[in-house]
Amino acid sequence: MASQSMEVVAKALEQQVLHSARMVEEQLDAELEKLERMDEDELELLKERRLEALKKAQKQKQEWISKGHGEYREIPSERDFFAEVKESKSVVCHFYRDSTFRCKILDKHLAVLAKKHLETKFIKLNVEKAPFLTERLRIKVIPTLALVKDGKTKDYVVGFTDLGNTDEFPTEMLEWRLGCSNIINYSGNLLEPPTIGQKSGSKFTKVEKKTIRGKGYDSDSESDED
Repeated sequence: MASQSMEVVAKALEQQVLHSARMVEEQLDAELEKLERMDEDELELLKERRLEALKKAQKQKQEWISKGHGEYREIPSERDFFAEVKESKSVVCHFYRDSTFRCKILDKHLAVLAKKHLETKFIKLNVEKAPFLTERLRIKVIPTLALVKDGKTKDYVVGFTDLGNTDEFPTEMLEWRLGCSNIINYSGNLLEPPTIGQKSGSKFTKVEKKTIRGKGYDSDSESDED
C-alpha cells in the first residue's frame, strides 16, 4: 500500500516537473519569437528609413539638375549671374577672358568637378560682358573664381596662387581648395593639400577682395608667378 502511494506521489511529481518544464519551454519560445519579431521589425524600419533617404536624395538630385547643376556652363550676362546665385545655395563662378590661357586650364578642371559635385552649381562669365559685376566684386586678376554661398560672395580663388603656382595642378588640388571654403562637400583631409612637393609660397591662403586700380584686368597667366 505504501509502495503504491509512493508511486502515485512520484508520478505526480514527475508530471508537475514536466508541466513546469513545458511552461518554461513555452515561455522561452514566446520570448525568442518576440525577439525575432522585434529584429524583423527593426530591420523593416531600417529598410523603410533607407528607402526614404534614397528617395529624398534622388529628389534633391533632380532638383539640382533642374537648376543647372551637374554641368559647367557659360551664362550670357551679368544679369543672369544674380538669377543663378539666387536659386542655388552654393555657386562657383569663373570670371574669365578668352585671351587668358589659364582660364582654359580652369575650364577643364571645373567641367570635371561640376559632374562630381552636384550639390554646387558651376558657371562661367566673360568679364568683358560684365563690367558692373566685376567692379562690384572687385575682380582684378583673371582668372578668378567667385565662391557664392546663400547668395553672398564668401571667398575668391585668384589666379593659381592657392593651386600650387603651376599650370599643371591636378583637379584634386582645385577640389581641395573649394572644399576649404566649404563651397562643395569635400570628403578628403582639409588640413593637407592632395599634392606633394609644391613650390615654395604655394600654401593655402584665403584671398580677400581685391581693390580696383583702373578698369583693366591683370592676367594671372602673364604675371610674375609663371
